[in-house]
Amino acid sequence: QAQLVESGGGLVQAGDSLRLSCKASGLSVSNHAMGWFRQAPGKEREFVAAINWAGTAPYYTDSVQGRFTISRDNAQNTLYLQMNSLKPADTAVYYCACARGSSTTDLVQAREMAYWGQGTQVTVSS
Repeated sequence: QAQLVESGGGLVQAGDSLRLSCKASGLSVSNHAMGWFRQAPGKEREFVAAINWAGTAPYYTDSVQGRFTISRDNAQNTLYLQMNSLKPADTAVYYCACARGSSTTDLVQAREMAYWGQGTQVTVSS
């Protein structure tokens, strides 16, 4: 059964760092763009970051640019999100996603993803 499983979330203070991981099983993600989304309480799910199949073209939403870094290890079938200088506004459930296409643009413009993870909670206290 194909699935994405996130880990690494937790409760931290403002200014701290966290590293999220997303491990794919039952499928190879090496030819697909992948990304991170988040959903805060009472808000719609929003795009955070994306990366192409080769890991050479990351893209970020403005609010995390310069603080978050997306990366991937295709040999390990794993996606990462390094989050630094965390803010209370970053509090949300973070989801990883696998696009049907291979480019960053494919993911950002896609109406639907091929696969979603179950989410991991990130809480940043002030």
